[in-house]
Amino acid sequence: MSSSPRFRRIATAAVSTVVLLALLVVGTQVQVPYAALGPGPTLNTLGTAKVEDDGKVVERKVVQIDGAPTDPTTGNLNLTTVSVTDGISLFKALGMWLSGTYALTPRDQVYPPDRTTEQVQQDNADQMVGSEENATVAALRYLDRPTALRIASVGPDGPAADVLRAGDEVVEVGGVKVETSAELRKVVAANPPGTVLPLEIVRQGTPETVTVTLAAHPDDQKAGYLGVVPEVVNADPTLDVTYTVGDIGGPSAGMMLALAVIDKLSPGELTHGKFIAGTGTISVDGDVGPIGGITHKTLAARDAGATVFLVPARNCAEATSDRPDGLELIKVETLEGAIDALDAIGDGRPAPTC
Repeated sequence: MSSSPRFRRIATAAVSTVVLLALLVVGTQVQVPYAALGPGPTLNTLGTAKVEDDGKVVERKVVQIDGAPTDPTTGNLNLTTVSVTDGISLFKALGMWLSGTYALTPRDQVYPPDRTTEQVQQDNADQMVGSEENATVAALRYLDRPTALRIASVGPDGPAADVLRAGDEVVEVGGVKVETSAELRKVVAANPPGTVLPLEIVRQGTPETVTVTLAAHPDDQKAGYLGVVPEVVNADPTLDVTYTVGDIGGPSAGMMLALAVIDKLSPGELTHGKFIAGTGTISVDGDVGPIGGITHKTLAARDAGATVFLVPARNCAEATSDRPDGLELIKVETLEGAIDALDAIGDGRPAPTC
């Protein structure tokens, strides 16, 4: 006996309702293995940031300089960030993707499966600290202010274990003056293993000459190896540079922080009163390196009011693939190049563009 049309309609409606409810539950409650990347907050490195201190929200300078006179600044030098939205449902993921503002990426590319979310956040915080240290040194070197090459740590089984100590300042190696970690490594590597290499150091304020018999470098058996971790630091005991960036992590704010230090410690204004934004890692030598999420950062900058964006040279191709209207993209390879470009813009001269 066949069922009546009315019964079939009721059954179809019931099944459809159950399927719809199941889809709603899955779409709104089940998390997808993706994270959404989009424009993040921007922060004026010449201005202030709100942070929590002892349960209270306080406002502090993003770049605070003590122990030296500072020059007044106007305009903006905004660092830019990428927002990461995690734990998103299927429907939310689809909505963010369809908006055209966000990009979906496999979650394990942001949070590797062998690391917890807290560990990733700590890594980002550590990278920011390293970026701040590099920014200070790069700015001071550009301004010809005192810096020092010091030994951060000595490998316990390395050739320098019984000779050098953490905190030693290295002045010359093999008769060659060295000021950066790269210069130290270059001089050491140029000598074959077994070389007895003299080092002029300053230990606790006293100049000394020590010698180290070089070992073979683990990655190149023909190159000399010292077995130390060097670092470049501010050598002016009266000058203190501190940063307040809130919860921002990673290494990509380095260039903008360095520019802010230079702007505050030198006459004139790098911005010429304009709203400048940008991104890029910085080395102590002033080299500007590429970063991730450049198109999200340019969009955030434009929306914040920037008219000029400093782009690491190796990010130019990606940046121009989705250039926001009204935003001039300036190609930057070094800290000095960034300053030259800003001066050109301020004077109405052409600057290198992406």
